Amino acid sequence: MSAPAAHGVRVLVVDDEPHIGRIIRTRLEQDGFSVLVAEHGPEALDALQVHPEIALLVLDLMLPGMSGIDILRTIRQDLHWAALPCIVLTAAGQDAQLREVESLGVAEIMTKPFSPRRLLARVRAYTMPEAPSDADAGVASG
Repeated sequence: MSAPAAHGVRVLVVDDEPHIGRIIRTRLEQDGFSVLVAEHGPEALDALQVHPEIALLVLDLMLPGMSGIDILRTIRQDLHWAALPCIVLTAAGQDAQLREVESLGVAEIMTKPFSPRRLLARVRAYTMPEAPSDADAGVASG
């Protein structure tokens, strides 16, 4: 049985590497998500202001200028975005940053390189609670 389509659930992807943004956008749009891609912090914050219906943030930590942590600090101070689910993408070996990210209430941390299929499963889990579980998508929880 195939998973239910997301029917336009809006996701904001923030990554300064255009090819990563394209990979994520393509995979999520194939599943019915509406995807916005921002390449830097100010663009991401603008998208959040313009699109209050954003249901989830996929955020790279290593961004030029305003880091992913700076974006998280900013949005967590806004009552509308304080509980926005966020999946953080990061390179391995950033332990101090990861501790701070965890303190800012992220839903999940995924290490690059990541599996687009696993990312889709996690996006579904946070935006569509009735969607199949990770086990149904072939993903181990943890």
